[in-house]
Amino acid sequence: MKEYLLASKSPRRKALLRNLIESFVIINPEIQEARKKGEEPENYVRRISELKALAVAKLVSSSPKNGWVVIAADTIVVAGDRILGKPADESQAVQMLTDLRGGSHTVYSGLAVYDLSREEIQTRMVSSEVLMREYTEEEISAYVASRDPLDKAGAYAIQNHHFDPAPDFNHCYANVMGLPLCNLAVLLHEMGCPGYSDVAQRCQESIQYQCPIFSRILSGIRGKE
Repeated sequence: MKEYLLASKSPRRKALLRNLIESFVIINPEIQEARKKGEEPENYVRRISELKALAVAKLVSSSPKNGWVVIAADTIVVAGDRILGKPADESQAVQMLTDLRGGSHTVYSGLAVYDLSREEIQTRMVSSEVLMREYTEEEISAYVASRDPLDKAGAYAIQNHHFDPAPDFNHCYANVMGLPLCNLAVLLHEMGCPGYSDVAQRCQESIQYQCPIFSRILSGIRGKE
């Protein structure tokens, strides 16, 4: 029987994963997340997710349970040639939101799944283009004052319906939140874990978003069920 570990302390990833897996253990990995010189964002986010999975796998490798499957993810916001992390303070949050206003940027998520019983790891990278609306300086000030941006990469939460930073978004909403569930379901399926045919419905209901791409992503699973 497979038992799952989430290599993250993110409350958003925890909430999202419950739409896919009801029971799992959370372990926050301690790794160095520095970007290598010249490393492309896609390679960086995939490598960090893999490091997280391997770090947690090492922590539980001596456990008597041999059915552990580690799930790890890393998400970054890339605007031009810059990777935007979490703002250090309110001033930096204002600057990030100002820079992103009215333009498009890319959100990358790296996924890694490690099966301890087989000592096998697989990774996947998911990207989504995000077009931000032309919000006002007053809206930025009010949003930053709420402190919601301070623990978010790029200083925004796409799911914040009061600020509503990207109303015309039409890709994987869960990816921008930090855990692209349909892609994770496919990856787990490829690793021999049970299929999750209702993940799209549960995800959409939980985040109140009608996803335009889930059918294409999940076609591989549905074709084999």
